[in-house]
Amino acid sequence: GELEFWFALIKVIAILALIVTGIFLIAKGFSAASGPASLTNLWSHGGMFPNGWHGFILSFQMVVFAFVGIELVGLTAGETENPQKVIPKAINQIPVRILLFYVGALFVIMCIYPWNVLNPNESPFVQVFSAVGIVVAASLINFVVLTSAASAANSALFSTSRMVYSLAKDHHAPGLLKKLTSSNVPSNALFFSSIAILIGVSLNYLMPEQVFTLITSVSTICFIFIWGITVICHLKYRKTRQHKAKANKFKMPFYPLSNYLTLAFLAFILVILALADDTRVALFVTPVWFVLLIILYKVQTRRGHKMK
Repeated sequence: GELEFWFALIKVIAILALIVTGIFLIAKGFSAASGPASLTNLWSHGGMFPNGWHGFILSFQMVVFAFVGIELVGLTAGETENPQKVIPKAINQIPVRILLFYVGALFVIMCIYPWNVLNPNESPFVQVFSAVGIVVAASLINFVVLTSAASAANSALFSTSRMVYSLAKDHHAPGLLKKLTSSNVPSNALFFSSIAILIGVSLNYLMPEQVFTLITSVSTICFIFIWGITVICHLKYRKTRQHKAKANKFKMPFYPLSNYLTLAFLAFILVILALADDTRVALFVTPVWFVLLIILYKVQTRRGHKMK
């Protein structure tokens, strides 16, 4: 948790610095080779979708992958001192942070540099900071990227190790994985999660050109399944535990319409994955993974019953 705080702080400072720098350049009418920084750059140079909707729609897969792990807000409820107060506050802040850190950063970048002059081989963050004379901009952003990667790995290790531990505790995973250290850390589950990450690193050496798209698209499908099951479970909870649902002070807005709209959007993402050749492979690979999990689950539950 302490590591995540500092990792996240570095990212937040970098993005806020970008936004502040961008607003300053726009206000001063900063002029680059492409022309002056202006709000008109958002809709000029061919309009909002100069090459049509195709690229915009295909980008949804990567956008969904970018938000993988957002469900960790709910996972931390078990280790939060006052979840009834903290969790609703954290969830309500998510849309604000998306608007500020994602939309805000894109807004200033596109105002300074039109889409058709941005160099895809160079970070737009580096271009903006270099524009104000920060010579070490590239090294600075590389440092931020590395800490962001460490942040993602850190949160993934935390969440995965806790989930694996919970599965082992309920006899849905090998009992060896529920071992705790003297400080209540699920050490074996943590080592297992680290090995999974190591496999991903190994794939980067075996298939460097395809591994990123493959891993991101497979992850997207897996999390679509997780999020879909979560939404369905919420529907079932509201129907079968109505007395508890009424007592809950933090209710899902526009239930059940919001549930069905969410499921429809997740189905839409699956259709998008089928449109591109490089992401379509994941639609065939992921079901094999699910079948393997089902087989392992059946074997483990049978052993669990025999142990009882």
